[in-house]
Amino acid sequence: MVDDLVVRGGTVVDGDGARRADVLVRDGRIVDVGEELEHGGARIVEADGAYVVPGGIDVHTHFALPVGAVTSADDFGSGTLAAACGGTTCVVDFAGAGREPWEEALATWHDRARGRAVVDYGFHLTVTELPTDPEAAAQRFTAFAEQGVTSVKLYLAYPDRLMVDDETLGRALVASRRTGVRVCVHAEDGATVEALVAEVLAAGRTGPDAIPSARPPSVEAEAIRRAAALAGAAGSWLYVVHLSSEAGLQAVRAARAAGVDVHTETCPHYLHLEQSHLEAGDPDFVCAPPLRRASDRVALWDALGVGDVEVVATDHCPFTTTDRRRGTGGTGWADFTGIPGGLGGVETRLSLVYQGVTTGRLSLERWVDATSAAPARLFGLDGVKGSVRVGLDADLVVFDPGATRRLDASHLHSRSDHSPYADLVVTGWPAVTISRGEVVAVGGEPTDPTPGRGRFVRRTPLATAPRRGITAGGADQPGRAVSREDRPR
Repeated sequence: MVDDLVVRGGTVVDGDGARRADVLVRDGRIVDVGEELEHGGARIVEADGAYVVPGGIDVHTHFALPVGAVTSADDFGSGTLAAACGGTTCVVDFAGAGREPWEEALATWHDRARGRAVVDYGFHLTVTELPTDPEAAAQRFTAFAEQGVTSVKLYLAYPDRLMVDDETLGRALVASRRTGVRVCVHAEDGATVEALVAEVLAAGRTGPDAIPSARPPSVEAEAIRRAAALAGAAGSWLYVVHLSSEAGLQAVRAARAAGVDVHTETCPHYLHLEQSHLEAGDPDFVCAPPLRRASDRVALWDALGVGDVEVVATDHCPFTTTDRRRGTGGTGWADFTGIPGGLGGVETRLSLVYQGVTTGRLSLERWVDATSAAPARLFGLDGVKGSVRVGLDADLVVFDPGATRRLDASHLHSRSDHSPYADLVVTGWPAVTISRGEVVAVGGEPTDPTPGRGRFVRRTPLATAPRRGITAGGADQPGRAVSREDRPR
């Protein structure tokens, strides 16, 4: 039994706006929100006028992801601990490399998370093929949903291992319309990227400085246009992951103007970092899509402020400096194609996006929406998380707008030995992180939460009634719904 807890004296910020209120928590859920709540013998968390916001939801992480001979630095233990320290209380990780049977991929990812995760988690499934028969394709998506996995990712890049053709993406979008399983796309035109890579290598350009030429904004925009056209033809919903450029943003806006239901996320590194790091030849800033120019950063901040970019997720996939230099082959890289790509961000996301509030680019409500409410709304979690509302999980963050923190690796909890934001001092940091009523971090440091306390969250398909079942990590079989009454206490 979890004791009652009251978060007292804060300014609650969520989709209902900002207001002074206390939050009463019982058995891991919010049971009352209001001024000067009666709390009896409840444990008190003093907010002292700070913001009380719903726990962050990061819908794009890659924990313990093998990339050739190396693996991303954070597993579900260190990754979710870092998330908690930075105010994120739920992550959605990408399961599978698309080459193994989906049942095997899902079982593997459940095994990786169970007994390790500190905060709650869900999965997307990576899809590289689908049955040509529409009924069989829809049945496969229905099988995903029955396991609580209601989103998939298809790649328009990496033809050697992941890229799908337009016919496969089209079938996925039709199956999405029929089943409510959301389709996400990595939008870079793989054929053009391969041609440009060959071109720059032939010119003798082998270092990270060549990457912006090999993966320019135009390949992102073209892939978005193709995917959006297919979504429009299928009458389906489409989600573009890690939007990086103004050109890609314009393609999203054009698709919406044509009536296509397109949604998108960007990442903190596209809001705060620029391609000058790559031009300097630094392999520790390699990611795909690559970092862009200052004008792209400005365009993305502006779009985030007005909601044209709805979500900020991280694509959290850091490596150690040693593994970067070992390369995907394990013996060093001869050119940029052998550098494992990905940056960290699961701990720093909430504060990095909050910098938009400090500079006047974002309202408080827009900050909360981009980091929690919109991810919940778009990915089938809004019946469980994403708001400070009675009946939802008590995933709460007391956010101190005056706290400062330098974002070098020594102040963070990732297993990566470097931070892409090492030179940045942010204003605003979580003072307390609460996951289902349990304080898991204070002042950005863990309170020794039990590994494995995080639970698998079964998400709902589009256009279906919310299901609130959750599978308890380490206690139940993957995919078995656990009602509120059945949950271990």
